[in-house]
Amino acid sequence: QLQASGGGLVQPGGSLTLTCAVSGLTMDHYAIGWFRQAPGKEPEGVSCITIDDGMIFYADSVKGRFVISSDNAKNTVSLQMNSLKPEDTAVYYCTAEHYYCSGVPNYWGQGTLVTVSS
Repeated sequence: QLQASGGGLVQPGGSLTLTCAVSGLTMDHYAIGWFRQAPGKEPEGVSCITIDDGMIFYADSVKGRFVISSDNAKNTVSLQMNSLKPEDTAVYYCTAEHYYCSGVPNYWGQGTLVTVSS
C-alpha cells in the first residue's frame, strides 16, 4: 500500500513536502517515485528513487527544484518541492516499480492534490 500525504495550497515560489508511507512491500525490492496529473493532461513522471542503491531520477521540469529522499527505517519516501510554479499544480501520486525506475509503475497509491496559486 502506498499512502501519500502533504498536498495543499501554496503560493508561487513556496515549498511543500509530500510523503509516501509504504506498507506491504519490501522497500529495497522497489523503486518508489512520484507521478503527477494536471487537469486535462496525461500523467507525468516527476521523480523516482531506487531504494536498493539510491539512484535518483528527476523530470527536467522539476530538476533543481524538487528533492526526493527515502527513510528506510520509517518506510517512507518524501518529495521536497521548492520554488513551486502554477504549472506544478496537479494531483500527485506515489508509485512503486519493481527494483528500477522504469517509468512504468507496478503500483499506484491514492493521489494528493497540490495547488500552486496566489
